[in-house]
Amino acid sequence: MTLSRAAPATSPTWVEVALNGPWSRARQPAMPLTIAELVTDGIACARAGAAIVHVHAYDPRTGLQDDDPETYAAVIEGIRGVEDVVVYPTLPFVQSADAFAPGAVAARYRAVEELGRRGLLEWGVVDPGSINLATAAEIAEGGAGSVYANPGEHVRHGLALAARFGAVPSYAIYEPGFLRLGAALARLQPGCPPPVYRFMFSDAFTFGFPPEPFALDAYLALLEREAPGQPWMVAGLGVEIAPLVPLAVARGGHVRVGLEDAPFGTTTGNLARVEAAIRAVGEAGGTVASAAEVRARLAA
Repeated sequence: MTLSRAAPATSPTWVEVALNGPWSRARQPAMPLTIAELVTDGIACARAGAAIVHVHAYDPRTGLQDDDPETYAAVIEGIRGVEDVVVYPTLPFVQSADAFAPGAVAARYRAVEELGRRGLLEWGVVDPGSINLATAAEIAEGGAGSVYANPGEHVRHGLALAARFGAVPSYAIYEPGFLRLGAALARLQPGCPPPVYRFMFSDAFTFGFPPEPFALDAYLALLEREAPGQPWMVAGLGVEIAPLVPLAVARGGHVRVGLEDAPFGTTTGNLARVEAAIRAVGEAGGTVASAAEVRARLAA
């Protein structure tokens, strides 16, 4: 059975935009960096039809991600004060043995916990697994890339915070094992809202699958076995996800675009990517969900 050839779904498609990511402008020159830039870009994307906005907080003096809860709060309140959309933060990137240092878990989730206390945490990143993160170009040049570390203790802590604050876990599924582990841990966390399973494809990186139909079929078959009926979306890093949009619409899935996920160095900004995704959903016979419809689906 080829899952991606099913008839179009009747439920509306969510469109998420990931505004910047962990890259800095060295890799993604067009990405928004300051609070004002993030708020302006987020509002524009929401008005174009994005129901979900994902952000990374930066220190504009250094151009580096700093995960300051004050920055996140200002961005979330700045966007939501104008448009009713889901806006959610990320986690610090942790590598190798740093993930096991004393106090590492609490430090990593410091901003998330503070946003939860303030009532600003609607969704939260919980990535259920660890990977070697390298581009094919880096490998060809003799490099090894880096390690994206998410030990089980970190995953459990993130799910516990999600349960505590009623926040939806946003699972980045880089490999099939992420799905299996994430589903198992979510089942064990009392009171945790059902996660959203975001399938991560790539053309540039060597993790997981390329953005091809067989890959989506594989993920959907596994999701049906491990977490049937749970919401999912197509996304990735270093990828143009457009080829999978019609298949996502047909299967009742959702779509993420934006400068976090796009090929490095692109000159196509977030607003244009959201507008293109909206058109693609419509051309595939789908309709685009509002934030209210996203929340209603997750509360069902």
